[in-house]
Amino acid sequence: MSIFSRGLLALASLLLVLTYFFPLWRIQLIAPQYPEGLRMFIWVNRITGGTEFDLYNINLLNHYIGMKHIDPNAIPELKVLPFIMAFLIAFGLISALLGKRVLLYAWVGTFVILALVGLADFYKWEYDYGHNLDPSAPIKIPGLAYQPPLIGTKQLLNMTASSFPDIGGYIAIASLLLGIVAVALEIKLSKPAKVEVKSA
Repeated sequence: MSIFSRGLLALASLLLVLTYFFPLWRIQLIAPQYPEGLRMFIWVNRITGGTEFDLYNINLLNHYIGMKHIDPNAIPELKVLPFIMAFLIAFGLISALLGKRVLLYAWVGTFVILALVGLADFYKWEYDYGHNLDPSAPIKIPGLAYQPPLIGTKQLLNMTASSFPDIGGYIAIASLLLGIVAVALEIKLSKPAKVEVKSA
């Protein structure tokens, strides 16, 4: 690896340290009874509300429509994710130190796979909460599911649900992009230079 690529990989790895200090994802619900919105932040190891009452109110709404209670302690991914981030940080820094291209490619490939698996798992989590409803819920509308969007905005009855990356998520995206830039640079450097032969 070139010095520049090693620096990019080291920077990309160190950026991931910030994901422990900022939320990865945010889900927001806006309804007539909550005009300022209810926000839920998903961190690397916990789930919090935008205010001290937001998560309580979200669970209250969930109760009325039959969705499961959101209990951060019952979500195993929040116990595993901190170790996954730590692995990516350590793997990236060691790869930058050793300077082998194959390690750079492996780091980016591992990051992409873990990101796709994470998004698929998040979709599954949202699907489960939005479709597996309590049949004894006070509010029942046959055929209606309450699954929030994976990314974007969706209307659910009188609520507008939005789901987007938050600061930590954008930091992770920036980290991956830096790794991809380093890969592109190394691929370019690994190609043999073309030699022009001029005829006499």
